[in-house]
Amino acid sequence: MAASASKIQAGSHPNNRPSSLASLGIHTFFVVYSLLCIIPLLLIVTVSISDERSVVKNGYRFLPDRFNTAAYEFLFKDIGQILHSYGISIAVTVIGTVLSMIVIALYAYPISRSNFPHAKFFTFFVFFTMLFSGGLVPWYLVYVQMLDLKDTLWSLIMPLIMSAFWVLITRTFFKETIPQQVLESAKIDGAGELRIFIRIVLPLSMPVLATVSLFQTLAYWNDWFLSLVFITDNRNISVQYLLYKMLANIQFLSSNPTAAAEIARAGGMFNFPSETVRMALVIVGVGPIVFAYPFFQRYFVRGLTVGAVKG
Repeated sequence: MAASASKIQAGSHPNNRPSSLASLGIHTFFVVYSLLCIIPLLLIVTVSISDERSVVKNGYRFLPDRFNTAAYEFLFKDIGQILHSYGISIAVTVIGTVLSMIVIALYAYPISRSNFPHAKFFTFFVFFTMLFSGGLVPWYLVYVQMLDLKDTLWSLIMPLIMSAFWVLITRTFFKETIPQQVLESAKIDGAGELRIFIRIVLPLSMPVLATVSLFQTLAYWNDWFLSLVFITDNRNISVQYLLYKMLANIQFLSSNPTAAAEIARAGGMFNFPSETVRMALVIVGVGPIVFAYPFFQRYFVRGLTVGAVKG
């Protein structure tokens, strides 16, 4: 019987392989899809290093007519504030992502256990927050008056630390993917719940934890609204909010001749590259976060629970 099963299993692999035409179609689709994601970014990079007059005259092009770094020179005139805001964003992203994953995993694990008596209540509790909220004003008052987090880094971390959606995703992974036999065996061997969670559940859950971590990292890095609401000076603003302020100022000056005349009369600089600097702002804002994806990517396709239960 074992030999027959081995033959059946060995013979089933060729039938599961897609045909050459199907493989070509799949590869073509993903190549085209990848190019559609990469080409716009390449265009942004090209425009950001193009001459301003050339861009205004000829429009956006993949090959610049004249190479010019005036947009980056204009941005880096305030390099001290940019680097400081980069440090704020990196600190908030790293600390926020780590704390967020701790909170999400610790909440999702108990409600995934069938022997937890209040699992349904706490599952409904977190699901309810996805449908209803207290509103913007109570949310603001809680962080400012009750928790006194205004103008602190914690005001950029705490509002995003808990995500009901990712709690439910993680809970589903714990419940459907991690074999209950493994947990029961560990419990029989004398392991407590905390040891089971740290030594067994977390290592087997790296795919979902890495995926949630990546999205939380993107959420923290791309956030500018919290800096707008809670930060009143430039000391603790994130780099995204700093770039947002720069873009708003550029757009205002570009569309307001009166303000431009007043700035010129006062001896200020107004002839800045307004078109190319917008693209340079995108590159400055998106650059570091691109390197976060390769760190998480290897966990997306790894099936760590395959073969965990031996019959």
